[in-house]
Amino acid sequence: MRRVIVPIVIALFGFGLAALLLATGPKVEPRAPDVVAPLVRVLDVAPENVRLRVSTYGTVVPRTESELVPEISGRVLWVSPALVSGGFFERGQPLLRVDSLDYDVALEQSRAGLARAESELSNAEKDYGRQLDLAQQRVASDAQRDDATNRLRVAEASLREARALLARAERDLARTEIVAPYDGRVRSEQVDVGQFVNRGSSIARIYAVDYAEVRLPIPDEELAYLDLPLVREGETLSEPAPVLLRAKFAGAFHEWQGEVVRTEGELDPRSRMVNVVARVKDPYAQPGGRPPLSVGLFVRAEILGPMADDVVVLPRSAMRGSGSVLVVDPDDRLRFRDVDVLRVAPDEVLLRGGLERGERVCVSPLDTAVEGMRVRVGEPEAPVAPLAAPYEAPEPRS
Repeated sequence: MRRVIVPIVIALFGFGLAALLLATGPKVEPRAPDVVAPLVRVLDVAPENVRLRVSTYGTVVPRTESELVPEISGRVLWVSPALVSGGFFERGQPLLRVDSLDYDVALEQSRAGLARAESELSNAEKDYGRQLDLAQQRVASDAQRDDATNRLRVAEASLREARALLARAERDLARTEIVAPYDGRVRSEQVDVGQFVNRGSSIARIYAVDYAEVRLPIPDEELAYLDLPLVREGETLSEPAPVLLRAKFAGAFHEWQGEVVRTEGELDPRSRMVNVVARVKDPYAQPGGRPPLSVGLFVRAEILGPMADDVVVLPRSAMRGSGSVLVVDPDDRLRFRDVDVLRVAPDEVLLRGGLERGERVCVSPLDTAVEGMRVRVGEPEAPVAPLAAPYEAPEPRS
């Protein structure tokens, strides 16, 4: 009997104790969860004046390049040490000499021919004078006078021919020595001592080193940010635009300053680009140990455009769609704002209207942004580097 009653009593005691705990325990009141405002980064609006620029790439080429061609034929007797691939030379410097024996002989023959023509002209003038005297005395016939006139004209023509032949012989003799037409460098050569060269055959390829040029393609939409009028091909611009060229050479980055001197003025129908030509003066000068701007070097060019006033520079992440940004008002709430976009770059955007100085622009990416949504503002972002030249514009070159 006890075995039955004891378990029942224990069970009843447990149920009673549980009921007492439920009756006297604290009551839980339901409450809505706290909403945490997202943390965003902002950038203070600070309009400024910036100079636009356009980046492009190109290869350095010489401004002047020539084929070195002999104007006479003959055997090569001497070649300058500078006439090798990569060699430098100065204007007027002898580069090659051809055997001049045949041209010395031709010069003497021309001198002899000139002396003979002068003698014949002297005799013809004397005979013509005698015939005029006889004609006045009515002794000579008209036929004799005409023959004297004809001989005089033939002698005069022979003298002009002899002088021309002498000038050509002197010129051919001078051409046996080929001199440099300008200060330059040898790109390639194919001549040596003992070789017979023919008139008109190329013996070397040379180029000038006074200037170097870079042909730079620019997309047609980028022309809006430059002050480059489309003029005839080869025409020089009145106000050259400054250009900064950068390239990696010998394991280090180097810079050269130049200017855009002309534009080809034609739009490529396939690439939709306009080619402009930048020029660098004295590319082989090495101030401060800087390497030369060698022909064939691939460079990155930054062309400076006009100044843009009161421009706001923001990171690309600040844009919401194609023409709006999120502004954080004084109550830390988001407000959509339509803006006037001047230029959109891969990393930044330039705005020229729609924002006031001191306003805060949200630059944090938000999955969902609602008008009037409350946010928490973090530390302000540092100002964005504008699309302006990182160097002072060079003075115009003469």
